[in-house]
Amino acid sequence: MDASSNSVLQASGLEKRIYGPSGPLEILRGISLAVHPGESLAILGASGSGKSTLLGLLAGLDAASAGEVRLLGQDIGKLDEDGRAALRAGRVGFVFQSFQLLPALTALENVLLPLELNPANDRVSGRDLTARARTALEQVGLRARASHYPHQLSGGEQQRVAIARAIVDRPAVLFADEPTGNLDAETGARIIDLLFGLAGSSAGEGAADHRAALVLVTHDPALANRCDRIVHIRDGVLQ
Repeated sequence: MDASSNSVLQASGLEKRIYGPSGPLEILRGISLAVHPGESLAILGASGSGKSTLLGLLAGLDAASAGEVRLLGQDIGKLDEDGRAALRAGRVGFVFQSFQLLPALTALENVLLPLELNPANDRVSGRDLTARARTALEQVGLRARASHYPHQLSGGEQQRVAIARAIVDRPAVLFADEPTGNLDAETGARIIDLLFGLAGSSAGEGAADHRAALVLVTHDPALANRCDRIVHIRDGVLQ
């Protein structure tokens, strides 16, 4: 593993197992990797290979059975749930396959939520936060859907709301699980351009010094080939 001090994400000897009636099932074994600011990493693998599980461990959404994950310089295995949430607030973005939008909130309110939950924004006016949320929706082509609820949106539109929510606070690390899986080819290409625009020296207007790391899971070799690095996972092991 590259243990350079400027890594935003490091995993060492990462393992994940679950226990069933027939005994332990090894999902991940001996995973080690590092990701640096502005770097994009694709995790490729067949369904059931463990790549989504790995993404969850790297993001601190699940606990490893063994090994260490350091996210933004902190060992997340030593943090409780509240500590992990505090670490991620405003610094880590997620694009989930299942969207995880709150059904009682409009598209705009869903995108606004992480801004409101980030303590760093406590002194920012509600008007300014709302303007940032609207801008994020515009970036994914959903300006006209701001007042719509998730059930009023197509699957592809919900995916774009989820992406807007993930990027709205200009995270240092962005995790994406099949980010274009529910999008048509044209919209998917636009979203991918947006995600890769975040990873690098320019993350949009007013953010020239922002360098986000992008870690994505995909089945799509063409998408993976746009990343700086590709790792393959097979039967829970990095190839």
